[in-house]
Amino acid sequence: MASSDKEQWRRRTLDPALKARAQRRDEFVTDSGLEVDTAYADDDLSDGGFDHKQDLGNPGEYPFTRGVQPTMYRGRLWTMRQYSGYATAEESNRRYRYLLEQGQTGLSVAFDLPTQIGYDSDHPLARGEVGKVGVPICHLEDMETLLEGIPLDKVSTSMTINATASVLLCLYAAVAKKRGVPLSKISGTLQNDILKEYIARGTYIYPPKPSMRLVVDVFKYCSAHIPRWNTISVSGYHMREAGATAVQELAFTFANAIEYVQSAVDAGLDVDEFAGRVSFFFVSHNNIFEEAAKFRAARRMWAKIMKERFRAQNPRSMRLRFHTQTAGVTLTAQQPDNNVVRTTLQALAAVLGGTQSLHVNSRDEALSLPSEESVQISLRTQQILAHETGIADVVDPLGGSYYVEDLTRRLEEGAWEYIRRIDDMGGAVDSLEQGFQMGEIHQAAFQHQMEVESGRRTIVGVNKYKSEDAPTGGLLKVDEEAARQQTARLERVRGERDGAAASAALARLEEVARSDENTVEAILECVENYCTLGEICDVFRGVFGEQRELAGL
Repeated sequence: MASSDKEQWRRRTLDPALKARAQRRDEFVTDSGLEVDTAYADDDLSDGGFDHKQDLGNPGEYPFTRGVQPTMYRGRLWTMRQYSGYATAEESNRRYRYLLEQGQTGLSVAFDLPTQIGYDSDHPLARGEVGKVGVPICHLEDMETLLEGIPLDKVSTSMTINATASVLLCLYAAVAKKRGVPLSKISGTLQNDILKEYIARGTYIYPPKPSMRLVVDVFKYCSAHIPRWNTISVSGYHMREAGATAVQELAFTFANAIEYVQSAVDAGLDVDEFAGRVSFFFVSHNNIFEEAAKFRAARRMWAKIMKERFRAQNPRSMRLRFHTQTAGVTLTAQQPDNNVVRTTLQALAAVLGGTQSLHVNSRDEALSLPSEESVQISLRTQQILAHETGIADVVDPLGGSYYVEDLTRRLEEGAWEYIRRIDDMGGAVDSLEQGFQMGEIHQAAFQHQMEVESGRRTIVGVNKYKSEDAPTGGLLKVDEEAARQQTARLERVRGERDGAAASAALARLEEVARSDENTVEAILECVENYCTLGEICDVFRGVFGEQRELAGL
């Protein structure tokens, strides 16, 4: 409808209908608070200055709004990568092999909290946490066990690890070297996104500036030695889980990405040497259209950032590639079967938005680590979407929708405004040290909770349509014996290794950490001599210091 047509429709048809019957509520908004009109027409785009060539383009071409590949899923389906890890390396290995047998196409490793914050499993602060929310990895033998029977030159592996990312990468690389697999043949993704840890998640170890050095060291090393590895997965997921809106998720993710790219450029790397291995990690929530529009806006924003801000020349540097996980924060302990419906719709939104890989959360994750049965249902959800729905047969099926294009534009505009504010504060590091991102997220989380408690936002089974739930059976429990086995192996490895060689490697690492040399080669030497993760991180603690709580956390 042209503008005059829409106005006539309102007067002729809509207004009389509203007088005869009121709408369900006074206000219709997306989860990010964007107002939603009754219906959309072409003038909603033209009034916003929409330009087909500049804002939409074609699949596989700049600005990549419609997808980074011209054929998208017609050529290759997204990678089905279920996030998993618990108890011990042996137990986690069994789960990985089971998932691969069931049709999973890539690994995604969850590490326990001690591993994430650089403590060995026998450290006092690790007590009660070993193997509980992921797999404990302390040394090379642990990593060898975790990857037993998995062809590293054929299966890509994503590792959700940040403060200790370079250590885990070296452990993975050391296993490949021991097996005779060239580092040029292994592929995967390292999350390696430390800035969002200060903003939303808290598993940081060192202050921001030395942490950024470790991130850039990985960029440099992989550019030279592990070219198929995605050196960072800049994550909006955890900020959204902490309460950010979709607009904030976009803005804070890209502000962090700008900081990483600028740091690498300042360290002497050519942007086109490493930018093609920068990847992203987003969440998918319940509002299907807003989430699909968010992913489309993300591609357009990243293309502009790389082309206009960093002057990238290679189109590969401008292509945003991202993994998506369904929203853990939306899972409810009440009526857990409802979570199957939620995650299916969230996965649908991710695919409609053009994700490159996907994890679907399991129905029982609000209660425990997922059971094998629940994990299989989550994987089958992806497979049904891929093979039985037709949504993978057309590139960008929502492209050209008046509503979706308008949402895409408004999400982008909101995110750019945040990025301008962060730039004015000096960038992502300076603004997080002032507590800006944390304060904005806390306010959004508070607003969301008030809406739930007041009933203005419905959560089915929680504040509406409640029922008496029968006890949920079949929950996965991690036996404490797993922690005892882990610490016993750690003690044995320490006793059997060449102590002099391990000490020499740690001394060399300290020397490198105090210099301007790249730390990755020295870390690799440490892990190959069976130095433990805790020992390596203690060297860095001694050189860099430890970061305490930041403003706003």
